[in-house]
Amino acid sequence: MNAHSSINQTVAVIGAGISGLTCAQRLQDFGFDVTIFEKSRGKGGRMSTRRSAEGLYFDHGAQYFTVRDQTFQQHVEEWSLDGIVSLWDAEIGTLSRGQFEPKDEETLRYVGVPGMNELGRHLARDLDIHLNTLVAPPQRIDGCWQLSDEQGLPLDEFDYVVTSAPAAQSAELLIETPGLQSIAENVVMTGCWAVMLAFSDSLGLSFDGAFVEDSPLSWISKDNSKPGREQEPETWVLHASTEWSESHLENQPQDVLPKLLQAFWQATGVTSCTPLFQTAHRWRYALPTEPLPDRFLFDADQKMGACGDWCGGPRVEGAFLSGYSLANEILTSVQQVSS
Repeated sequence: MNAHSSINQTVAVIGAGISGLTCAQRLQDFGFDVTIFEKSRGKGGRMSTRRSAEGLYFDHGAQYFTVRDQTFQQHVEEWSLDGIVSLWDAEIGTLSRGQFEPKDEETLRYVGVPGMNELGRHLARDLDIHLNTLVAPPQRIDGCWQLSDEQGLPLDEFDYVVTSAPAAQSAELLIETPGLQSIAENVVMTGCWAVMLAFSDSLGLSFDGAFVEDSPLSWISKDNSKPGREQEPETWVLHASTEWSESHLENQPQDVLPKLLQAFWQATGVTSCTPLFQTAHRWRYALPTEPLPDRFLFDADQKMGACGDWCGGPRVEGAFLSGYSLANEILTSVQQVSS
């Protein structure tokens, strides 16, 4: 789409999760000069894959994604053809005190191949991304946005700024657009504890994933049942429920791990054994309790916007559509000014 390269506008996108990467990629396709700043050392946000020192891989964030929207469907079909994502033909159901009940449904579940982080890598493939960069609240000076890092070192100036960070972090960055800031401040996001396990022998469970009832856990899945991950030993990912995670949010991983491992044995009915590998990870901002009805926030006069899975829906599809829709809104605003 280089035919659109006549657009002479610079954009800073803060956050390299799916919404930020999608927004950045679409704007760059239409000729915007885009720079991404990400505070962590990786891309993809919660659509991530953890690699242990032992060479084990775990999708410890988003477990899979589904498709409802036609625009998203078109992109998923392209990614499938390119081998970036694949259908997960999994036995999924509900689990309560050792009793598994298969789900009677036709839901199509997709995963990244070979890991969930592959989609983030794909979206980031030709973008200018600065990792390990924590951005201070942008300052509006002489009609431009001035960006600096947490030490006050200047990063650059931009025509537009987009924050795709979680709601609370985005609110801090929206200080010069108080209308947007107040909206972001009112979005509550809850945490989630994730546990990663590996076993030298199969646990002998007949399913690949289960929504757990009457337990500190809300979800468990056999990670190596996903396409491209048929590895030995057997690997499992556990997600604690929102209520349990919130009540143990400030605990240390070493305190959380044995509790959730015990919940795993109780939920599955499997005789406890010592894992080959075990670790826990806290997602501080995992799910919005009530996502905003709108897909994004945008102030056309100040040229500031926000997107994320806290806008429009807390799913991978929701994050994608949030970034995609904000990019379209920015494009429209530029075209209106130039016409």
